[in-house]
Amino acid sequence: MVATPIRTNIPKPVGEQRVAFHNLSWDDYLKIFQALPQDRHSRLSFCNGTLEITAPLEDHEFALRLIELFIRLLVLEMGLKMKTMGSTTINRKDVKKGAEPDCAYYIQNQPQVAGRNVDFDKDPPPDLIVEVDITNTDINKNQLYAAIGVPEFWRYNGETLRIFTLNNGEYEERETSPLFSIVQKEDLYRFLAEAVEDEMEAMRNFQAFLKQKITDEDN
Repeated sequence: MVATPIRTNIPKPVGEQRVAFHNLSWDDYLKIFQALPQDRHSRLSFCNGTLEITAPLEDHEFALRLIELFIRLLVLEMGLKMKTMGSTTINRKDVKKGAEPDCAYYIQNQPQVAGRNVDFDKDPPPDLIVEVDITNTDINKNQLYAAIGVPEFWRYNGETLRIFTLNNGEYEERETSPLFSIVQKEDLYRFLAEAVEDEMEAMRNFQAFLKQKITDEDN
């Protein structure tokens, strides 16, 4: 007799609550953006006439904060510079796109924006943007961030990390990050899995792994 699984069709975690408005103009979007309180927890994305308002839930925030930690440890151990932008609003009238990403970073271009507020009309876009989308989104995030000109874009759906790099105005998927070529996706998956049980232990293990990896490459 074949054993029957105890549970089938295990539901995917609910990482976000979303509401979308369609067929809006750029001016419509700006009016809604300006009417909302600046201390809100929700995040806005506007692309091709669609405005999506996203409220992150626990699974979203857990994955996001750990990916942020993963990136910070990489920057630290690799001796790089970084300016963290978090979910700073990026409104670009020239391409009629608006975004409040989960997290954004200047790394290669950090010296250009160090010590001051960024002007997205004049300064380059962040070098790296990360989005956690566990639930379906009505926004074409690849099109959104490609239009803004973000060189590297990570998307995590609660299970899989996808890495995109900009080439001639469009994203191409890659297996490794150009910014952090010393690690693989599996290193992030292992870090996240260990962090479920103990975040501090996961951090110590990853730091030790990076130190050894860098030492091996230097020799």
